[in-house]
Parts: sequence; C-alpha cells; structure tokens
Amino acid sequence: MASEGRMARLSRRIASEAPGFVLAVSLFFIPVLSDAASPQDRAQIPGGGDTYFADRGTDVGFDFHFFNGATGEIYLLEIMGSGGGLVDFDNDGDLDIYAVQGRVLAPGKTVDDAVVPVKHPVPLTDRLYRNDLQVEPDGTRSLRFTDVTASMGHASLEYGIGVATGDFDNDGWTDLFVTNFGPNKLLRNNGDGSFEDVTESSGLAEDRWSSSSAFLDLNRDGWLDLYVANYLDHKLAKRSHCLSPTGARDYCDPDVYNPDSDSLFLNRGDGTFENVSAQSQVDGVERTGLGVVTADFDNDGWPDLYIANDGMPNQLLMNNRDGTFRDDTLLAGCAVNAEGVQEASMGVDAADFDNDGDEDIFLTHYSKETNTLYLNDGTALFDDATQAAGLGSPSWYFTSFGTRFLDLDNDSLLDLLVVSGAVTFFANSSTSSLAQSNQLFRSIDGRRFEEVTANAGASFHVKETSRGAAFGDLDNDGDTDVVVFNNSEPSRLLINQAGSKSNWLGLRLVGKAVARDMLGTRVELRQPDGPVQWRRVRTDGSFASANDPRLLFGLADRTLPAAARVTWPSGLVETFPELAVGQYRTLIEGTGEPEDNPAPEKKDSD
Repeated sequence: MASEGRMARLSRRIASEAPGFVLAVSLFFIPVLSDAASPQDRAQIPGGGDTYFADRGTDVGFDFHFFNGATGEIYLLEIMGSGGGLVDFDNDGDLDIYAVQGRVLAPGKTVDDAVVPVKHPVPLTDRLYRNDLQVEPDGTRSLRFTDVTASMGHASLEYGIGVATGDFDNDGWTDLFVTNFGPNKLLRNNGDGSFEDVTESSGLAEDRWSSSSAFLDLNRDGWLDLYVANYLDHKLAKRSHCLSPTGARDYCDPDVYNPDSDSLFLNRGDGTFENVSAQSQVDGVERTGLGVVTADFDNDGWPDLYIANDGMPNQLLMNNRDGTFRDDTLLAGCAVNAEGVQEASMGVDAADFDNDGDEDIFLTHYSKETNTLYLNDGTALFDDATQAAGLGSPSWYFTSFGTRFLDLDNDSLLDLLVVSGAVTFFANSSTSSLAQSNQLFRSIDGRRFEEVTANAGASFHVKETSRGAAFGDLDNDGDTDVVVFNNSEPSRLLINQAGSKSNWLGLRLVGKAVARDMLGTRVELRQPDGPVQWRRVRTDGSFASANDPRLLFGLADRTLPAAARVTWPSGLVETFPELAVGQYRTLIEGTGEPEDNPAPEKKDSD
C-alpha cells in the first residue's frame, strides 16, 4: 500500500502517463518472468483432497453446448461468446443455470454446415436448467439439473452473448437481461416458472453488439438500474477479411471495426426504463466494452462502475450522486498498466482481496500482455500490483476471459480463477486451435498468489476455448462452485471439493418491503478470533456472466459466532450479532440492531 499523499500520487500519474512516455514504454517493455511459484512451494489442498474441483456436468444433467455459428466463413463474432448466469428463478433456495445460445451466421448456411457438431436440437435457443438439489437429513446432497426451457415460455433465437440477473420490478422474483448480437432481451420472471419478454414495453430495446451488463441502484431509490457494455459497431454484411502474419485466413483484430458506446438505463419504478446514457455522461467516448463490474471504490456509499475495454483504456466511472458519472480512470491509475500500455481487457472482477476495507480490481487480457491486478488505496487511486502479487508471468501466454475472486478453500483469503481461450489461430499456431487451459491461483497471505492449477482438477488439464464463468454455491454446502461456458464445446460444471472442509458462513441480504437481493449491500464480518472480512452483494463481474448474489465467508477452523455490520444501499447501517457458522442466514433490512446516527447539525435559524 502506498503511503504518499493523494495530490502527490496524482502528480506522479500525470507525469508517468503522458503520451510520449506511454509510447516509449510500449516499445521497450519486457515482461518480468520471475514471479511464478515453483511446484514445491504450492500449498497442499486443505482436508487432504486430491483436487479442488470435480467436473460433474454430465453426471448431474447439465449438458449444454454453445454453438458459435461457425461454418468456415470466419466471422469475428464466432470467437467472442459466450457467458451464462446462475439464478434462483423459482425461489426454492438453490441456484439454477441460464445458458445463452448462438445461431448460424453465414447467409444461406444451416446447422448442417457447422464446423462443430451441434448437440442441442434445432431450433437453437437459450436454455434454462432447474436445480433439483436434494439434501438428506444426514447431510448427503444429490445434485441434479433438469432442462425446463420448454416451460419457460420464451425461446430466444438471437445470437446470445451474456446475461445479467436482478429483480427490476421489485416483485420478489429475479429477472433476466440477455445481451445479444442483435436485439437484447428483458425477461420478466412471472413467478410460476415462466418468463415474459417485456423488452419493448420496458424501453430497453437496442439492436447492437452488446457484451456484459450489470444491474445496480445508481441513485439509491430502491429500484435497479441497468448498465450495458457494447462492443463493436459491426454488421455481418460488412465484415472484413483478415489474414494472419503467415498469410492464412484468420479472425480480425477488433480495431478493424469501429468501437461502440455503452448504455445506461434508469429504472422509473413502473416497469419502464429511461435511457440516460447522454445526461449521465457515460457515452461520451466510444469504447470496446467487454466486461462490467460495480463497486463503491471510494467508500462514499454510492455505486461506481468499472468497464473493461478491448485494446483501449479502461474506464473508472465514479458516481457523482446526482445521476451523473465522471471518468476518473487515467488519474486513478487503472486505465492502463504500470508500463503505461493499454491492454485488451476481456473479463473483470472487483473485491477486497487484501482485506483492507476497499475494493481492488482484477482484469484478464490477451496473450503476451499479462492479466492485471490493481490495488486500491481506499480513495479510488490504484497501483498496478500484478508482478508483486505473482500474477504476471503465469498469465503471459494466455488469452483470458471469465474470472472471479473466490475463497476456494474457505481460509478467509480470496483466491482467483481464470478461464482462457485464444481469439486468433495465429496465437496458437502450433495447434491451429483456439483451445487453452484454465488456471487457478491461491492466495498465500492476502497479498501474493501461487498457481495451483496442477491440483485444480481434471478439467483444468484439458485445453478448451473458455469464455464466460459463473460462480456460486450450486449444492449449498458452503463453498463456491463454477460453471465454465466454452465456445463450441461442452460447458463445465465444477463442484468445489475443498471449501466445505473448513468452516463458513453464508448470508443472503434482502429488503424488508421487497424480498429481493439488495445488490450493492456491503457487509463487514467479524469473529472474535479471526480477521475482519468485507464483501459486497452483487451478481456482476467475470465475462458476460451472472453470479450468486449470496455472500460466502470462509472461516478456516474458527467456530465462534460472527457479527455482521451491514451497510444497505439506502444508507441504513445495522448489526446482526451472534450468527452461527456453518449455515446460510437471510438478513432482512431493518431487522438488525441500528447504529446510532449523529444528531443533525443545528441551523442558525433554529
């Protein structure tokens, strides 16, 4: 953590990130390759298990394959999808899976012309898998998924990219926002297992190439607003034809096309949204948005936004508390990396990985750029801590997308999972394939990471083209599982085998008047014999995917009850004491012990 003052740091950033400096460094930068953990330094898995994750998808009925539409014509769109979401759509207490699907891209071509065989029946649609988890009195768990797409009442035929989850109409049922290449979709949860397409009536209809999106209550009025990242201004009929340096046909770089601007929609509270992109000042610059995460980066109680852009400077949009945002990225130190080089950012996550009370940022990038970790000093000023954290050289040869901070072994320290796959054949020229392996990093001390991919599980030793990754506790045993969405290959359902061997506490934070997940709620958890942990309720982050809104706190071997200090989006702060470990608890706004608020200042006229 830097100790110099804010103004000194701002002056240093202005000097170091001048255009001339950026160019010079980008020409002569050589990556540091000395931070990888050696095999003998890797920690053993807690509880004596052999691997962290077991691939259970086929065993439990999750059989999704994403069809990217490839028929040999080489469209850029083919390599950019897809993601998916974890959502308890039926309010039965366990997480279901929503997977977006692609379609044939080339005019005149059919599924029969596909390069990769299609596993799902025609017509190709998004799929909804219901979790039919059974828990026996002795604690035995039986995980099973059932494809209930037919009863969903909505069959999307668009080319799917990703999904965001949130209860936009405050009826207690989580809704879905699906981003597409083409018209996006807002699917209202009817509460009976079916969904209604309310895109047109809600005011969210846009026909663009959208990627990631996120629900947030930007003005703290109790209604969820929506941010949508848009990628490129691209039409299939006007695609470019590109060659690799070897002269072979290959996928184009994104800079062949014009970037697009993002969208921000304000929830009116009556089932409709207002497009406030212009007046909120979020669409002033066209960018190649791929990842979105929300967080209160300066701890002022208002949600901010961080956007991962592909091959362009990223954006830190700070909430002005009046419905507008300001772009603080360059001066804040998280627009480009420590060498002043802009990177091809795909996935993004934000969390307090070093347990100091503020949210840090992790980004995934193109091969030979390294992934990047930005350390927050508490005032929304950041330092590039990638090399110091041991995350530089392990990511050098990977093109990575979905990612998340997670406490994979419940030792109270946040670890990292990263999924990867190339985007040009030339990058993987030795195999003429886009497939790469995924990676797992375990936190050593809350500051540094060691790669533990060797012990991650069998699926981590299979090269695939991974894109989205959704994180959540699928079997409700107190640890984080992962669904990896692969491009034209089987998706992976990875069940955590390590975390539940340690103690834990799970929290769901809901409103009193409206029983929805209160996105943006911040929780400070304390145990008498353990470190303080900070977590935030959210479903965003990763790449084009939606995650479990519940909070999981790893407690290692500690058994004493914990106390949660909760800061709700409304500004209410209250404490919930004596929370027993080893279970999920639902905390309802307004039912805890409120903190004493200072008396208002007395006016001269009083």
